[in-house]
Parts: sequence; C-alpha cells; structure tokens
Amino acid sequence: MSRLTISLPPAQQLVDGKLTGASDGATYPILDPATGQEIGVAPDSSAADVDAAIAAARRAFDESAWATDRALRVRCLRQLHAALTEEAEEFKALTTAEVGMPGFMMTAAGFDVPVEGLRWVTDLLESYEFETDLGEAQPMGIPTRRTVRREPVGVVAAISPWNVPTQINLAKIGPALAAGCTVVLKPAPDTPWVAAELGRLVAERTDMPAGVLNVVMPRSNEVASQLTSDPRVDMVSFTGSTNTGRAIMAAAAPTLKKVFLELGGKSANVVFADAKNLTEAAAVSAAGIFRNSGQVCVAGSRLLVERSVHDDFVAELAKAAKSMRVGDPLDLTTQAGAINNATQLAQNLSFVETAQAEGGTLYQGGQRVLEDTGGYFMEPTIITDVAAHHSVAQKEVFGPVLAVTAFEDEDDAIRLANSTDYGLAGGVWTSDLSRAHRMVREMHTGVVHVNTYGGPDVTVPMGGVKQSGNGHDKSLHALDKFLDLKTAWVKL
Repeated sequence: MSRLTISLPPAQQLVDGKLTGASDGATYPILDPATGQEIGVAPDSSAADVDAAIAAARRAFDESAWATDRALRVRCLRQLHAALTEEAEEFKALTTAEVGMPGFMMTAAGFDVPVEGLRWVTDLLESYEFETDLGEAQPMGIPTRRTVRREPVGVVAAISPWNVPTQINLAKIGPALAAGCTVVLKPAPDTPWVAAELGRLVAERTDMPAGVLNVVMPRSNEVASQLTSDPRVDMVSFTGSTNTGRAIMAAAAPTLKKVFLELGGKSANVVFADAKNLTEAAAVSAAGIFRNSGQVCVAGSRLLVERSVHDDFVAELAKAAKSMRVGDPLDLTTQAGAINNATQLAQNLSFVETAQAEGGTLYQGGQRVLEDTGGYFMEPTIITDVAAHHSVAQKEVFGPVLAVTAFEDEDDAIRLANSTDYGLAGGVWTSDLSRAHRMVREMHTGVVHVNTYGGPDVTVPMGGVKQSGNGHDKSLHALDKFLDLKTAWVKL
C-alpha cells in the first residue's frame, strides 16, 4: 500500500510552457524507498521531447524578453517563491516520500533552506550590477571609456541527482534564471516528481514566458545525453558522480560548452586529541555522515582520529550512531531514513564486504535493516583499521558507512586528509586555533568546518577542487557562473 496520502497532480514534463506526458506515452514507476512500492509514474521523456525542450529554451532566450528584462525575472522568481511557500507542506511530504529523506530535514536542506535561497538570489538580482564603468583610459593615446557588461550565458542544461533534489534543483535553476538564462532541467529518474512539481508551479503560478524553464525526465542516459552535446545548449550544470562528470566534459568539448561540475566527495573529518569536547565531536561527526543515511556529497565519510584518543572516541561515536533512529522518513522522530534505491543499497553493502576483505574491522552495523517493510534501510556502519589505500577510504560510498583511520600527528593528519582524488569538504576538531588555521590552509578541499560539521547557508560558496569538480553553488558566485563578461571600448 502506498504511504503517500497527499493529493498532488501526476508528474508531468514541462516543455515550451505546456505540462504534458511523454510524446510517445511512455512512463516509468516512481518508487517509495521506505516500502519499495510504486507511488506514481513519471513520463519517460523521449529524444523528441528533449529536442523540443532544447528548442523551446533556445527560442525563449533568443526571442523573449527574459534575458534583458530584469523586472520580469524578479517578478517571476518571487511568484515561484510564493508558490513554493504556500504549498510547502505538500511539497515536503512529497519530497520525503519520493527521496526517503527524514522529515526533519525538510526544515533544512530538504526544503526550507533552498526555498530561502531562491528568495535570497531574487533579492540579489534586484541590486546586482550587470555593468561596471571602468572609467577613461588612453590606450595608444586614444581617449576611451571602458565598461564591462555581464550577460547571461544562454541555454543551460541543469542535471540534478536524487539525494537532495529540491535543494540542488533550486540551486541550479534559481541563479540561472536570475542571470537571464533559460533552462532545461533534467532530474534523476529516481526522483522526478519534485522536479515535475517545480515545473507545474512555474506553469500554473508564474508569468514566466513559455520555454524559459523546461523539465524533462528521460530514464535513458542516452536520451539525456542530448543535453550535453546539442550545440543549442550553451552550458551544462551537473551535480552527481565523478565518472558521469568526466563523460559530460567529454560530450561538451566539441562545442566548447561552459561546464559546471559538483561531483563526488570523500571528505575527511579530523579529530585531534585536544578537541574541546570529544563527546560533542563524536555526536556531530555521527550526524555528519549518517544524516540522510550518508547520501550527502559533503558527508564526513572518512574519520581521522589522533591515535591517543582513537579507542575512546570511536566508542563515543558508536554510542551516538546507535542512538540514531533508523525508520520511516515520514516519522519526524526518524534521524536516518531510507537509502533511495535498491541499487544504491546493494552498493553500500558491497563496500562493507570489500572493506573487511581488505583488512578493515566492522566495528558496528553493516547490515540491511527493516527488510520486512520492503524499504531500503541500512544501519549506521563504522569500519575501523582502515588504511589510506583501502577502497572504503578512496571511493565515494554514498551511504551510511564511515571509514575510521588513526593518525600520529598533525603532519600525518594532513597527509591522510589529502590522500584521495577528491576535495569537496572536510572538518577539523581542535582547541588550538593556530592548528585549526593551518589545517584549513593545508587541506585540499573546497569547504572546511572547524569544531562543527555541516550546516546549510545559501550566502557562502559551495564547491570542490581536484576530482570533486569546478565552480560553486550558492552565494554571489552561483550567479556569476551563469554570466559571461563583455568588455566595451568606446572612443570619446
């Protein structure tokens, strides 16, 4: 029996201002990760549908007033924000049911924070300087006035993953639309419904011109790949796995598209013996990996602990992990919900087996739980005795699996923290402020938390280095990446 009791329209694609099914009538099921049962169907967008969406976005950019009318953009984005706010409870319930994310996260990254981010970027748009006067100069003795204009890139293909879809969908389309771009949004086939709902709200509740935002949801990677190679698309904004990011860069290369990639992570959370409160550090570190069942790109999935406190700290960590309630995502007392899909659950369990085979010790967890529900649940898992070269220390698991490694001193901690190809996030726990600043400088990563871990904030940039991607979401920089610079020289 379906657990989704709210009443919402069927998932539909949005192409050129019209809410429709797939042109060939094809659909695929939307599954509830907490039961494994079907709760709806999504249109399986065809190649013709994707082509029509790209054409609509190109036409809207080239022929409508969207790219040049700031007031229109502000009005439409405020209308979308109002619609999301008014339908918040229904949207939150849908997100929880489709994603498997614990309901308590709806007040943070699941819904409230990204919706606030949409309001914030709209406020920014009202005052943003799209043209800068650089004053007069005399190159080669010729009096000239110089200006720099910021102009929208054009048509953006926004491709989002399934783990926190509303946050990432809005983080992509909000700044892109604010900049004056038009967008084709392609959600993961595991979570198409929340993207479809964004399309519905745009179509029914805003004055956005037809084609400015399009939402397609093909199940086939081959069909979706049109978005990364079509010459009518000017930019691809992708969040997901590093392997897929590489494929997107290759597909975009022949047309030299602008590419933004927010990719995988294997973030190191470093605990020194002089941390002010080890019990607090253990509790926050547990939340930093096990919230949303580890399905967070910035999750602190590697724990590096100074050897002198290793055993005591891991014991505290295990207590915190055991206290976390795994269960029905719609129950607000649940702290760790479902793994989003069966394939991901199997991959997580396989990592646990491999970790043990390579010499790690299963300290706690490692099993599927609540199997009688039909859902994809896994208990918080701690693996100790992990060496830097072990798979669980090098590869992104994207599940509730924590790899623990002891270190000897600060230099050893830095070496281990930087020992992967990833560089998305990290954490440092110490009462020595000088050491904290040294670690921030030395860790090769886009984000470092000191004496905390996590916490969404739409006003600061979020992005990675190395094979965790390029560019930034959130903050002023999120708008900048959807703009090109144009210099004008005017002879006086």
